[in-house]
Amino acid sequence: MKRNVFVSAAASVVLLTAAPVATAATATADSARTAPASAAARADVSTEQVIAAALKNYPGVVESLDRDGNIWHVDVITKDGKGHAELEVDAATGKVSRQNVDKDENPGEHKGLLAAKITAAQAAKAAVAAHPGTAWTVEWDSGDNGQSPYWHVEVKSSDGKTWNASVDPTTGKVTAQSDSDSDSDSDENS
Repeated sequence: MKRNVFVSAAASVVLLTAAPVATAATATADSARTAPASAAARADVSTEQVIAAALKNYPGVVESLDRDGNIWHVDVITKDGKGHAELEVDAATGKVSRQNVDKDENPGEHKGLLAAKITAAQAAKAAVAAHPGTAWTVEWDSGDNGQSPYWHVEVKSSDGKTWNASVDPTTGKVTAQSDSDSDSDSDENS
């Protein structure tokens, strides 16, 4: 008799806890089917696709890219160092628009960038491999004040935290940056 009471009590507990879970799963599945298009558009074009679209529009070497809402801002330097374009790439569609083009650049200012063995796309990929997430910012830093040049990459993880990395433009080695200007504590080495 005691065995039946325990089995009945256990079955009641399972039913009481399983019903809300099943209801929540159904509600989540229903809301996923009716989610607005704007929510689906957030998982849009990748960093690599943005870079490819920008370079197709304006051939050269990516100097920087930065995501601002649904727009990627991309700076491209021509391979001879004389041209510079500021492009915007729609994060949902990949459509590129030229904002500013300058054909009077000083090639000497871009010498390090043009000689770098590691591209912006490779730097982003290396940083994401070291710290999973999405590359949100990739910027060439020419290494003022006696520093060696490097790629600065900001990676946002799925929990919204930001991790800042330096990527060596010759070796691709990734190191965490300690001087983060982000609001999170995600610049720790992990």
